[in-house]
Amino acid sequence: GLESQGFYIDKKSVAHQIEAIAKKYNFRVDPYAKIWQLSVGEQQRVEIIKTLFKGARILILDEPTAVLTPQESEELFGILREMKSEGKSIIFISHKLNEVMSVSDRVTVLRKGQLVGTVDTVSITERELAKMMIGRDVLFRLERKDIEQGREVLKVEDAQAYNDRGIMALNKLNITVHGGEIMGVAGVAGNGQVELAECITGLRHLVSGHVTVEGIDVTNATPCTLASAGVNYIPADRLGVGLVPNLSTVDNAMLRKYKQQPMRRGTFIDYAAACTYADGLIEKFDIAVPLKNAPVKVLSGGNMQKLLLAREIEENPRLLIAEHPTRGLDVGATEFVRKILLEQRDNGVAVLLISEDLDEILMVADRVAVMYEGRIVGIVDAHHVDIAQIGLMMAGAVGAKA
Repeated sequence: GLESQGFYIDKKSVAHQIEAIAKKYNFRVDPYAKIWQLSVGEQQRVEIIKTLFKGARILILDEPTAVLTPQESEELFGILREMKSEGKSIIFISHKLNEVMSVSDRVTVLRKGQLVGTVDTVSITERELAKMMIGRDVLFRLERKDIEQGREVLKVEDAQAYNDRGIMALNKLNITVHGGEIMGVAGVAGNGQVELAECITGLRHLVSGHVTVEGIDVTNATPCTLASAGVNYIPADRLGVGLVPNLSTVDNAMLRKYKQQPMRRGTFIDYAAACTYADGLIEKFDIAVPLKNAPVKVLSGGNMQKLLLAREIEENPRLLIAEHPTRGLDVGATEFVRKILLEQRDNGVAVLLISEDLDEILMVADRVAVMYEGRIVGIVDAHHVDIAQIGLMMAGAVGAKA
């Protein structure tokens, strides 16, 4: 879309300009990487650079800080304030109320596709804003029982794996998760978090190292084998990986069950039994479904996530991998998902929570492992650490283990 380039595109010149912008705003990006090789977070970072590169006068940002450290978020806010002072218009779409309060002048609230109202930011509090969004009071602090750390469920030893670009993504990584605890994994997008989840769930090959679940070596086992071993997965890309967008709610609900009784009848599927099972999940998890036979892609993001969560949790997991489980959700759906994760932890499940939302990690995790360039640079007690410390660790500063 660069009109100045004409018919011939000077990629080398463009790459230098991209690198200059990335350096100026502290965004780490490879100009020659293929977009499909980047994580969702890195792709979002490219979008921000692209708008800055084109010198946009109207900038629309949709959840722009989901992949940034606190320090990088503040730098972005500084950029936005500078652009505002230059007379540019910015639409900042976010579910993070503290960011909205910090960076905006006016706030427009939408609920179920309808305009609730527009207010001046200085005239409203976070709690009042949340109530406008959800229609009820929202819990900003969840009650948590004391941790009762159980048996060792997951152990990853000296894990090494490559990303889709053939670059080392995991570099001798070690991590252990026990039953009855939530281990949060924090890090800027592109530091190996996605590859870690994929190696544990059988979606990516380890070139060396070991993964054990409850003492059983499952290194490079198939996803089916790992599911049978009690490993369940809530991926970051709910439509691309977690759900089949063109299949119905019923079809997606039974993806873990279709080989089992009562849904399997010989070589056929008992669709009536599948419908009954899906109805149970819909009721138990309060999933808003317009039509059970409609493609699941027509559901809202929150209801897609509830369906995915319901399907995985109904399998009674021993180990639950949750990757960005609240990304793009409103405060009500976010509250629901976090409560479910805490319930699983209280039921003795080992939960590995991968998120770039540090507020979320500190709210629900018991320990926090910080990743940087494919390594765990520190593991800290989530109850005795501040966001600034974790942010520094996400930028490569080594932290003390807990």
